[in-house]
Amino acid sequence: MSERGVVEGPDGLPRCPWGLESETMADYRVYHDTEWGRPVHGDDALYERISLEAFQSGLSWLTILRRREGFRAAFADFSIKKVAEFTEADEARLLADPGIIRNRAKIAATIANARAASALAPGELSELIWSHAPAPDGRPVPRTFADVPAITPESTALSRDLKKRGFRFVGPTTAYALMQACGLVNDHLADCHVRDAV
Repeated sequence: MSERGVVEGPDGLPRCPWGLESETMADYRVYHDTEWGRPVHGDDALYERISLEAFQSGLSWLTILRRREGFRAAFADFSIKKVAEFTEADEARLLADPGIIRNRAKIAATIANARAASALAPGELSELIWSHAPAPDGRPVPRTFADVPAITPESTALSRDLKKRGFRFVGPTTAYALMQACGLVNDHLADCHVRDAV
């Protein structure tokens, strides 16, 4: 990860460096400022994030971010109940959909994950994920991205618990990215203008 600390945007606000890569990546800035690190609750909302993090594996997050509406249309707004009922015909439809990443293994995992989530009681997925949030005061505040881990004991435990329940594409690194994106941890850098709002 970058050794850099915060960088100042054209609006004069300090941000995590990934939130201000270039003007052509304004999507990142909006995502950084309004979404990343803010608490996400609810089974369907968290299922969407699990799915998008899985699709991101090996790719740029910007690629996923720019196709998010396509993913939502293709996967029934990430309704666990609806995706769990997808058939082989749906899988074939998804493999032909240019609005998403057409990766057979990731598509199959997203459908399998909906089935795994549908086997849980309402609210159980959200409760399971949030049970792995570390104590907020138990971690040092990152000053540069070199201070931000890729894997933690909590993400390893979350990955294990999800896999035990039949989830796929949820390794410890993906689980930690989920924790960062959904506000289980606050990895906005110390001087980032969003950190206190999160």
